[in-house]
Amino acid sequence: MKRCILYGLMGSCLFVQAQSVSTRMGARAAGMGYASSVLADEMVLFNNPGAITKVPKASTYFAYEVSPTLPGANRTSAGFSIPTRFGVGGLGLFRFGDNLYSEQIISGGFSNKLGIASLGAKVNYIQYQSESFGTKSAVAIDFGGLVQITSQISVGAYIVNLTQSKISSDEYLPVKLVAGFGFKPSEQFFVSTEIEKDIDIKATWRSGVEYTIHKKVFVRTGFNLKPTAAFFGLGAQARRLKVDYAIKLATTLGTTHQASAIFQFEKISKK
Repeated sequence: MKRCILYGLMGSCLFVQAQSVSTRMGARAAGMGYASSVLADEMVLFNNPGAITKVPKASTYFAYEVSPTLPGANRTSAGFSIPTRFGVGGLGLFRFGDNLYSEQIISGGFSNKLGIASLGAKVNYIQYQSESFGTKSAVAIDFGGLVQITSQISVGAYIVNLTQSKISSDEYLPVKLVAGFGFKPSEQFFVSTEIEKDIDIKATWRSGVEYTIHKKVFVRTGFNLKPTAAFFGLGAQARRLKVDYAIKLATTLGTTHQASAIFQFEKISKK
């Protein structure tokens, strides 16, 4: 009963204010508090589209997040990235919710490197479905960039819904601006921090740390303000397979868990 009431409220808020759940995915990013605007890994399609060009090999990935305190409010994403001679392209799927209320997104992105900067864009087909309010959909474009200033310092930024798309004549999708800073003082240590500003909501600050224990074993932690949340994560890589896990401890909806896996394909040598 509680879940039905909550989902009904979510559906009402969506169709009145067009607020969406976060599509940032990947247990590596989650373990670092989603301070992901400067991360350059295979799941950047769901974070900063400008960093897609950093993906070194063709790869496929899957992530799943579960919230024990709110059954049915789980998030799932899957996709793949393919490097080409012109840049790197990616296609991804995202889903949140269940039969009472759900959000589905199909995203296609492309990024290319220009000097020390990587620029990219992503096109999203977004569908909202509520048992009480029906189905609505929209198309929105995100744009982002990542600049590698030195081997230790990077700066990333992106905008969500650059096109200011609507799901009806007076219902805009969220417009968000995100800017972040990354610092890697050594091969084992990486720090990232960022600020997100939704046009209609107060700014959110996120920060995270990743430490490499032994070449391909990682520990992570992160922190968010407004809303407050703490994050912890682990990761490991074995040849072409990467596996990550993260836990989020929040003051509002309690604990959530996320696991993700990435598989890299071998490069095809030209004869």
